[in-house]
Amino acid sequence: MASTLTALTDATFEEEINSSEQPVLVDFWAEWCGPCKLIAPILEELADEYGGKLRIVKVDVDESPDVARRHEIMSIPTLVLFQDGVAKKRLIGAKGKGQLVQELAEFL
Repeated sequence: MASTLTALTDATFEEEINSSEQPVLVDFWAEWCGPCKLIAPILEELADEYGGKLRIVKVDVDESPDVARRHEIMSIPTLVLFQDGVAKKRLIGAKGKGQLVQELAEFL
């Protein structure tokens, strides 16, 4: 799946999340996950629209199991919004663009 979103790994996750000056929405996904593929283009759109206000990154749970385990990711897709290095909001399952914008409005 081609993506313009930054992919984080077990090695890069903490530094990227903790050093970001803007909120970071992390998409926990996997290549085999159908709903993950459904929301990918929506996340790309949001990344373009809210580029200066919100950073969106991806974590492949198969390639980075430590990060997924530390953040208790039990099902995918799971979106976790971090602000100042702290998880502030968790959204589970595929959602439409309007619903995502509404859920994230306080951070945009």
